Amino acid sequence: MAGHFFTSSTPAVFGARPAGERLARIRRSPHFRDGAFQNPVPTRRGSPGAVGKMLRAQKAAAGLRRPAGAIPLVTTSASDFARASLTGLRACWLGHATVLVEMDGVRVLFDPIWSTRCSPSAAFGPARLHAVPVRFADLPDPDVVVISHDHYDHLDMPTIRALARRDTAFVVPLGIGAHLERWGIAADRITELDWHEAGEVAGLTFTATPARHYCNRGARVLGTVLWASWVVAGPGHRVFHSGDSGYFPGFARIGREHGPFDLTMIQAGAYAEAWPEVHLHPEGAVQAHADLGGGLMLPIHWGTFDLAPHAWEEPAERSVAAARAMGTDLVIPRPGALFEPALVDGSAVEPWWREVAAEPSRWVGDAAAEKAERVTAVPAA
Repeated sequence: MAGHFFTSSTPAVFGARPAGERLARIRRSPHFRDGAFQNPVPTRRGSPGAVGKMLRAQKAAAGLRRPAGAIPLVTTSASDFARASLTGLRACWLGHATVLVEMDGVRVLFDPIWSTRCSPSAAFGPARLHAVPVRFADLPDPDVVVISHDHYDHLDMPTIRALARRDTAFVVPLGIGAHLERWGIAADRITELDWHEAGEVAGLTFTATPARHYCNRGARVLGTVLWASWVVAGPGHRVFHSGDSGYFPGFARIGREHGPFDLTMIQAGAYAEAWPEVHLHPEGAVQAHADLGGGLMLPIHWGTFDLAPHAWEEPAERSVAAARAMGTDLVIPRPGALFEPALVDGSAVEPWWREVAAEPSRWVGDAAAEKAERVTAVPAA
């Protein structure tokens, strides 16, 4: 067996530790040194004075980290998914980093989480700010599930176990296959890739690309599980999913080697001054999109779980402002809405989140400009 339990009594939610040939392959990776996978550039998980920075940020965000009302969702049904895409590329942001992409006739589901909490326990930990807009029963069978890393908000054991009952392939970074096998996914359904490795699954090419982050699941950090961003290329389209990452020059290399992209899905929320090197803030996300040679950008990893000391809707507001400044085409749909990148007017974004912002007036600047129902960005050249 390629993976084994931490101990016989370790809860299943913590997954499994790579062993055997899987571990041997990990140790052969050029990105594995001194007993652990290394980031593409030197990276700290925290910054000097992190505790003080967190306390100040929490005080500043007090009362702002949850919406003032129900987040407006689009309830998408099985019949909605059954209607054919007009352009061959369609996406549905389901909240947080979960995105269903229908691409050249193949369904790809990124970082799925249907659980109420992103936690090892159903009783505590960050709880959803909104329901999943698509019932799991209405989710069309994904051909491929892609996982970026093993944090609980990206790798959700109950969701994986539910997907195990469907005819789905899994594409993951090195080491994560051990978790999946413990949760009932057969080894022949798992493709594990190192950075810069590619595999063909269901007619698409999946390439694991670097990210600036880390993995940990359970009582201690394992150095033998890799994190990644992902390039997915088909005969007619290509997309990028960032997973979690701090900013680094590698985005430009990914763009040169694999771009341009019809759609980029980039982490733009759950940032803090206390951990600036492992999560993107919105301005960094827009810059990463530009580095990648992206066409349309979908900011992800915000609005679903309260994971950082900033206002609930701040990632959307700052993403729109940064996109306006850089001439970036942006889409920020209500969770659950289907959209086709080629048909989106990326120069205008409807600020639906202001309906439930804790303090809507804090985002109102020029009163005349703000009377418009849409926030307009400069179209990309």
